[in-house]
Amino acid sequence: MKPDTRAYYLDAVTRVLRHLVTHMDAAPDLAALASLAHMSPFHFHRVFRGMVGETPLELLRRLRLERAASVLRTSTQPITSIAFEAGFETHEAFTRAFRVAFGEAPSAFRDNPRGRPVLAALCGIHFDTADLSAVFVPRDTGGQHMDVHLEQLPALRLATVVHVGPFNQIGAAFEQLGGIAGRAGLFAHSGAMMVATYDSDPEGIPVEELRSRAGISIPEGIPLPAGLEEQRIPGGSYACHTHIGGYEVLGDVWSRFMGEALPASGHVLAEGTALEIYRTDMRTTPKEQWRTDLLVPVR
Repeated sequence: MKPDTRAYYLDAVTRVLRHLVTHMDAAPDLAALASLAHMSPFHFHRVFRGMVGETPLELLRRLRLERAASVLRTSTQPITSIAFEAGFETHEAFTRAFRVAFGEAPSAFRDNPRGRPVLAALCGIHFDTADLSAVFVPRDTGGQHMDVHLEQLPALRLATVVHVGPFNQIGAAFEQLGGIAGRAGLFAHSGAMMVATYDSDPEGIPVEELRSRAGISIPEGIPLPAGLEEQRIPGGSYACHTHIGGYEVLGDVWSRFMGEALPASGHVLAEGTALEIYRTDMRTTPKEQWRTDLLVPVR
């Protein structure tokens, strides 16, 4: 990892970690956290999850449960009161979550005092951590190398179908796009590419409200067929990782790309759209040879 780039990403994520740890009882404003890291919400949450091993919401939930366990161990405070302080609306919901985390109900945990009550965390941050900079450890890549290269992408004009819902269900939008584009002859244009773009932050809003687009690149001057929306992707420098294989693992590939490989690459994120470009024809190419470029704008 290049020292200056490493410092950039570590500083950005550590700022957010420090805010979360010192504001454990506040409802997290995900857009504000992204702003604190000087990243767009879409880019920030993927970087944060990749480096920390948890989303901001998952981190807060764990820290609150650890703190609740400490209070149970050291006080006679009513369990219902502890549940409310941990952000749970009911005693029952708190008990279920606590049992999953610690292996027993809060009452049983209180009856069996033990050492420091912390849960496993890749990042090393716990509810009583004093010096974040001394303990924050970015996720281990396991020694696996993920290639990231710089690509100069030309400006793209896309004809798209909007998909609302989980990103991994965008296939329906591509089927609709294929029918319209086929009838309009868009596949016959030289250099036509199938592209997916992502408009929403995957961590910041309910999954059923996520917005993405299935698109095909089209030349200037070609009329936009009815039923399709135009999207413009600016040209410029993009960090790119090429995935070889099926599409069903792309969510995990994105997580590793943004949280591990990109911070190690020496490239710093810029504002803009994340996209996938599908370089092979899945109808004529074996699945294990499908080639997909994952791209994010960098400065």
